[in-house]
Amino acid sequence: MADTAKLPADSFKPMSADDRAALDSEKIAAPSLTFMQDAWRRLKKNKGAWVSLILLALIFIFAFGSAIVSPHDPNQVHPEYANLPSKIPGIGINGFNGTLVQAGQRIDAYKQAGATGAHYLMGTDYLGRDLLSRVLYGTRISLIIALVATLFDLTIGVTYGIFSGWKGGRVDTFMQRIIEIILSIPNLVVIVLLILILKPGMLSIIIAIALTSWTNMARLVRAQTLEIKEQEYILAARTLGESSLKIAFKHLLPNLSSVIIINTMFTIPSAIFFEATLSYIGIGISSPQASLGTLLNDGQKNFQFLPYQMWWPALVLCIIMLAFNLLGDGLRDAFDPRTKE
Repeated sequence: MADTAKLPADSFKPMSADDRAALDSEKIAAPSLTFMQDAWRRLKKNKGAWVSLILLALIFIFAFGSAIVSPHDPNQVHPEYANLPSKIPGIGINGFNGTLVQAGQRIDAYKQAGATGAHYLMGTDYLGRDLLSRVLYGTRISLIIALVATLFDLTIGVTYGIFSGWKGGRVDTFMQRIIEIILSIPNLVVIVLLILILKPGMLSIIIAIALTSWTNMARLVRAQTLEIKEQEYILAARTLGESSLKIAFKHLLPNLSSVIIINTMFTIPSAIFFEATLSYIGIGISSPQASLGTLLNDGQKNFQFLPYQMWWPALVLCIIMLAFNLLGDGLRDAFDPRTKE
């Protein structure tokens, strides 16, 4: 029997602190993240998108909670308090202290109207209605129209795009020609025709947006579906006998989620701006209901002498538009793994 080989005593020695630190530095300390978790992490690093998300959350809370947070009834008329400027307690800055200039002199409009104990944070309109309450109520109306129209955009556009891209061939060609026909008809023509059938209001605007706004979503989804359906995992699922419906829900929709979410973030402000435009030119929301468009229309009539009546709804509309666009840009960067951090 051969002698057992023995290692010398100096073959092993205790690890020093430097050696342990060197080994620890080679470890992968970051936890594994899913695609959605990594997108959320990247979104939070985008300061503009993160601030926009917080602003939109606050706007949604105050708008849909307007029945609770509104200081006054938005449609209650007080002719004796008409055209009062903004008055915020504790602030003495001109424009926010209830004073305005008349005949070259600055006067206390509240004292002149006999409303010494009252204060309106955004002032009142030409009928004495609280402008803050009407802005909150009008923002809610505009958001409801945009969200309902976006729901139609998601259901019709995503379904149409997936079906067209999945079928391909003559079916895809025929369906794309239908989209081109719809795109050739201006939205304003559709809303005018609907007003001839229905009365002006929220329903006609929602139907007009729902009939025309889904085409962009359908084309984007269709283009992505044409690319995804040629991937190996889709071919493997079809080989294993999976139904088209199951493939759509299990494989296509999860991989299309980023495109759908990003396009939705751009669809909502477009719908809000379209509604505001229609209401501004007088074929949208009818009185006494308020939307951002009707408030802009009412405010521009007295803009030369009472500019605050137009500034407040215009400021809210600008914040909503900018916030949605910045959030959409942030989501596009967050869902694109090729974007450098």
